[in-house]
Parts: sequence; C-alpha cells; structure tokens
Amino acid sequence: MKIFPAIDLFDGKAVRLRKGDYNEMTVYSENPVEIAIDFKNKGTKFIHIVDLEGAKDGYTKNLDSLSKILSVPGLFCEVGGGIRNLQTIEKILSMGASRVILGTAAVENVNFLKEAINQFDNHIAVGADIKKGFIAIKGWLSESNISLNEFAKKMQDLGVKTMICTDISRDGELKGANIELYKMLKNDFSMEIIASGGVTTLNEIKTLKEAGVDGAIIGKAYYENKISLEDAIKLSE
Repeated sequence: MKIFPAIDLFDGKAVRLRKGDYNEMTVYSENPVEIAIDFKNKGTKFIHIVDLEGAKDGYTKNLDSLSKILSVPGLFCEVGGGIRNLQTIEKILSMGASRVILGTAAVENVNFLKEAINQFDNHIAVGADIKKGFIAIKGWLSESNISLNEFAKKMQDLGVKTMICTDISRDGELKGANIELYKMLKNDFSMEIIASGGVTTLNEIKTLKEAGVDGAIIGKAYYENKISLEDAIKLSE
C-alpha cells in the first residue's frame, strides 16, 4: 500500500481545512516545498497535492508553489484542484506531476473526462468526495445528486484506473477513517482505491492494507503529530 502525505495549497502556503470548511483553515507552512523535502527525507515516495483555491474557483492558482514542489526529484506527485481542461492537465504533467486528479470536471463534464483518459490514460485519477452520501464538487462547497456507487460504477465503466475517495465528514477531524467505506469500494470495484479523510492511527493503516486498499492519504494527523510518517510508510510496505 502506498502512503501519500498531503500538501494542500492556499495563497502559496501549506494549509489544512476542517471538513472542507474554508473558514476553518490552519496554516502549517509558508514554504510548502520545505514540507515536500521533509516528506522525502522521511522516506516518502508519493505526495498528494491539492490546490484548494483552484478547487473552489475552477482554475489553478498556486502554480508557483506547485512548480517548486514538483521540482523536488524522486517523488511521485498527484495533483488536483481546479483542473478543468486538457491544456491544464498537459501543463501540470509537463511540470513534473505523475498524475492529475479530476474531481468537479469528472462529475460535470463526462466528455472531457473521456478525452483526458484517452489522451493521458493512467496519468488521470478521479476524486470521489463524499458528503452525506453524495458526490461533492467545487471545492466541496456544492453537492451533486450522484451517489458514490453510481459515480464509482460510471468511472470504472469509463476506464478510470484510480479513484481517490474522501469522506468529507471525517476530513481534518482526527477521529479515524471510514474503514467500511473503503472495504466496500475494494469489494465492489476493480479500480485502484486510495483512502482519504481522517486517517489518524497506525492501526488504521494496518487495517486498510489488510483490506486491500491501494493507498492512504495522511494529512492533519501528520501535521498535528498524531502519526509518524516513517512508521506509517514502514507498516504499509
């Protein structure tokens, strides 16, 4: 299983939100690239990066910070937030990203998603962000009328290889991940499933690995010193 420590960008800084609430934002660093280097020094091979302003406003706004993070060698970086066209995907991949995450665009523009998969194949992942059982969009500020199962089936049928699923109710709460959700997804679908939202303890890492989950994103638990990144990586291997 892969461990993805997370860097969320807002105004060029590394921040975390609580349950996706932009009014409950904590700034952890003015220099996100230093965090990426620290992640690497602790054994990280994978990093999950989200442009929060991009997710909310619909276009990438933290390209300078993103470029600096992507310049750190030897890392597999997946990037999401406000990516709505093929040109932006191409630009971010050319900057050094290994994979681009489509969220709102995957929900609202199926033709674009098909084109992205056709052109970039396994460099495309889809974000399934869950709020009250339905897919949330536009930086988690709006809810669609699409259920998780309906969305996941559609994504798999379209050829999506990787789905990153976030339980928004758990995100930033430090109360544990929705383990049963990820077990269900692994049981019902053949896509690579990455767990996100509330992963807090080494025991959860162990349980997710045993359930066959392909990856786990660690955010606030790391920044608040609730979990050792080195120990999480070691346990996941």
